[in-house]
Amino acid sequence: MKLAHRIASTALIIAGATAHAQFVKGNEAVRILPDGTRKVETPPTAGALLANPCPATRAGCSGGGWKMVETVDGLMECTEIYARATTCRPSTYGTQKLARVWVIKVGSRWQHCSYPDISKRCVGIADLPNPAIQ
Repeated sequence: MKLAHRIASTALIIAGATAHAQFVKGNEAVRILPDGTRKVETPPTAGALLANPCPATRAGCSGGGWKMVETVDGLMECTEIYARATTCRPSTYGTQKLARVWVIKVGSRWQHCSYPDISKRCVGIADLPNPAIQ
């Protein structure tokens, strides 16, 4: 019985560590309100030239790497930065190696980062991102 408890505890610790690693520290698109609820922004679509959504379930839709976007449903892998309906799927970060860029907000500026770290290889969303396999 003690061995089973130890295995379960270890699994929870590993799962918690993996979940924590998904989030980009300093991403101002995610705010925790005083009541503990999360408020999440995604890049605005106003003024953007939007193509027809390319579903996350269709092969070949992640050209330029998966866009890792925080949404109200948590961290998602999206085919675009806007996280429109059908363009995202649950994150596989930590379990599957894919080309990824991280969509974050610092101040009023939306950016792509090559890694889940705002101090490493970030460019504005109007610039071409540099995805990294992770």
